[in-house]
Amino acid sequence: MAATPPNPAAATPRRKVSRHRGEGQWAAGHFTPLNGNEQTKKDDDGLNVRTRIETIYSKRGFDSIDPGDLRGRMRWWGLYTQRRQGIDGGKTAVLEPEELDDRYFMLRVRIDGGALTTAQLRVVGEISQEFARGTADITDRQNIQYHWIRIEDVPEIWNRLEGVGLSTVTACGDTPRVMIGSPVAGIAEDEIIDGTPALEEMKRRVLNNPAYSNLPRKFKTAISGSPVQDVVHEINDVAFVGVEHPEHGPGFDLWVGGGLSTNPKLGVRLNAWVPIEDVPDVYEGVISIFRDYGYRRLRNRARLKFLVADWGAEKFRQVLEDEYLKRKLTDGPAPAEPTSRWRDHIGVHRQKDGRYYVGFAPRVGRVDGTILTKVADLAEAHGSGRVRTTVEQKMIVLDVEEAQVDSLVESLEALDLTARPSTFRRGTMACTGIEFCKLAIVETKARGASLIDELERRLPDFDEPLTINLNGCPNACARIQTADIGLKGQLVLDEHGEQVEGYQVHLGGALGLEPGFGRKVRGLKVTADGLPDYIERVLTRFQAEREEGERFAAWAARASEEALS
Repeated sequence: MAATPPNPAAATPRRKVSRHRGEGQWAAGHFTPLNGNEQTKKDDDGLNVRTRIETIYSKRGFDSIDPGDLRGRMRWWGLYTQRRQGIDGGKTAVLEPEELDDRYFMLRVRIDGGALTTAQLRVVGEISQEFARGTADITDRQNIQYHWIRIEDVPEIWNRLEGVGLSTVTACGDTPRVMIGSPVAGIAEDEIIDGTPALEEMKRRVLNNPAYSNLPRKFKTAISGSPVQDVVHEINDVAFVGVEHPEHGPGFDLWVGGGLSTNPKLGVRLNAWVPIEDVPDVYEGVISIFRDYGYRRLRNRARLKFLVADWGAEKFRQVLEDEYLKRKLTDGPAPAEPTSRWRDHIGVHRQKDGRYYVGFAPRVGRVDGTILTKVADLAEAHGSGRVRTTVEQKMIVLDVEEAQVDSLVESLEALDLTARPSTFRRGTMACTGIEFCKLAIVETKARGASLIDELERRLPDFDEPLTINLNGCPNACARIQTADIGLKGQLVLDEHGEQVEGYQVHLGGALGLEPGFGRKVRGLKVTADGLPDYIERVLTRFQAEREEGERFAAWAARASEEALS
């Protein structure tokens, strides 16, 4: 007869057993909100705030806005309060939200696939001039962002945007954000496949749809059939990348779980080939997995990348197939290496129909309403009715006849919108920065623009592809970890021991060819005023030490800390 096992309860006090609340995954039955954001979303769908904006807040003014709407649900319609003017970066992390809030808003216009007609662009420019003090920045997700928006003007702005087929719905918030796509979809001579029909169907299914308006966090989407891989697919929650299957022909390779911020992760391939007609179903399956299985307990672990990291590609694909698609996906090849080290389509390029498109570079995405209306006028004067924005804060005019190309290029140059930019003009981008962003610590836009001028003066013959990305805080909206030179804003000490604006430096990040995150040199921080000296010094060393054909990222990975300091 076996001995009776000891009873631990007899030797220790009985403890109250509570049900483990897990990560707040709906699919595990955890529907009780575990933080204030989840409670706000449960209390009312963010899509519903539009009615209150139109009927109450726009009529009664800023002070009438409910706090749960002001700092939560209004994002579902593209609205964030902007930073109150005059608050320095040292106050960013110590002030309460209501102390940082201005009485004006940033309003983000979603431009899926970067696709605009000249009529739409003209309306965007006119709204900027009339309601946004001229502001209209091009973002690195193909959107346009206004500032200085009054709540009283929002209904009229929506009316004008929607009158030309544009919207701000779910441009922010825990929602399916703008779907970025190749800006030359359907027109480029070298295109593998045009993803436009799939993008349009994905939009139809999920935008303004309550089934997808309460996600654990934001959800970023990319689709492109371009061989230059022009939608930074590696850092999106879901991405469809054009590939040629040896048996089935052109389609898309499926990636999931990419994202940056303070815990960056590159997306992973599911080794699945998706024909274009199945892309919307697969997309709905992936976003539904995020909704149902995504982590809702902690906001800093609520992005899809954390679920993918925990599950792995094999389990994620199995759940997608078994629970959502109810069918198996076809195995497929990985994308080929990108055909260009530049992925921004700058310059003059022949289209498949014999006409041309012209890509041009504003300074760090900073334009204004007057410039945008002039671009619309120029495009139309040169035979085009279509323009595009890119994920590199650039723009493209499509459908230009050969005889009109030179005239268009010269006309753009007159607006300081060059189709023949220097490496530094072409490769430098910047986030919103402390001018308007409540999270920022340092200035970015003006700093980036002046940096371009200074580097062009100091290094006029430098012509290697190079990216310099400036970010005002650690959240990586400007993709600092994947830049050749990534600059993360923070306060640093200068040579006099005074606290000033500066940057932590990341070196050698990349997307596309050999993707990876930049290297941080121990203790390397640069003051904002010292940036030109530092970058000139590093690039001069790169030119002196590089091997034949070596990229900056490859050199930075092997260079000594002394060479990078």
